[in-house]
This record gives sequence, C-alpha cells and structure tokens, in this order.
Amino acid sequence: MAVKNRDRFSTTTRIKLLGEQTAARVYRSQTRRQARRSRLTGRAALLAMVFCTLIVALAYPIRQYVSQRAEIADLEREKQQARQRVEQLRDLKARWQDDAYAEQQIRQRLHYVMPGETGFIVIDPAAVKQSHAGRGAADRPWYTNVWDGVDKSDASDQ
Repeated sequence: MAVKNRDRFSTTTRIKLLGEQTAARVYRSQTRRQARRSRLTGRAALLAMVFCTLIVALAYPIRQYVSQRAEIADLEREKQQARQRVEQLRDLKARWQDDAYAEQQIRQRLHYVMPGETGFIVIDPAAVKQSHAGRGAADRPWYTNVWDGVDKSDASDQ
C-alpha cells in the first residue's frame, strides 16, 4: 500500500512541483526582463540626456552660422547690384564724353538751339487752361512761375 499511496501522491506531487517550477521560471524570466528593461531604460535616459545636452549646446552656434550665411548672401547680392550700378554709371559717363550725345541731351533737356535755328515749344492746351485758372502766369513775377514748377514736379514724384 505504501507503493500505491506513493504513486498516487507522487503524480499529484509531481504536478504540483512542475507547476511550482514553471511558476518560478516564469517569475525569474520576468524579473530578468524587468532588470534588463530597467538597465536599458537607464542607458536610454542617459543617452537621451546627452543628446539633449548636445542639441542645446549646438543650437545657438548653428543658428548664428545660418544667420551669418544669410547675411553673407545678402551682402554678395548687394555687391553684385553695386557692380551693375557702377557699370551703368561708367556707360553713362562714356556717353556724356561723346560730344554728339551731350549736344543731343542739351537740346532735348534745356531746349537749346544752334545759332540760326528757330526753337519751338508745343504747349498742351489743357495745361494752359489749368495754369490760367487763378492768376495768369504772365501777371506774376518769373521766379514765382519757376517755384510753382518746382512744387509741381516735387508733387509728381510723390
């Protein structure tokens, strides 16, 4: 009977022991995983902290670098525009050194005529009516007419 009792209890005991061993293995593996996770989490936190520190440390110099590159690009663009303007002014200077061009500009802008020529100025009738709306231009001194012309041209620029 001792053998029968032993077999009967041994199966039950074995199942119990097997369950306890399995539970212990599962518990151990979970503990190991948690330990690994906590180690990786600590390493990850350290790595993240180092990464954030690098970003913060490099943010200002990178921003300065980018803004300086933009400023350099603006200055180079201004330099190119200045070169173009200098080239235009050199061309204009060369044209003014030509006597024929200078004579043409003087005739056109200042209404000069050569000796023996008769100069004509065509006046727009609508402009004459506007200037005679108040006092006549002939009734005023010449310097008043000149000053009015300056005022009108200044107003047209704005």
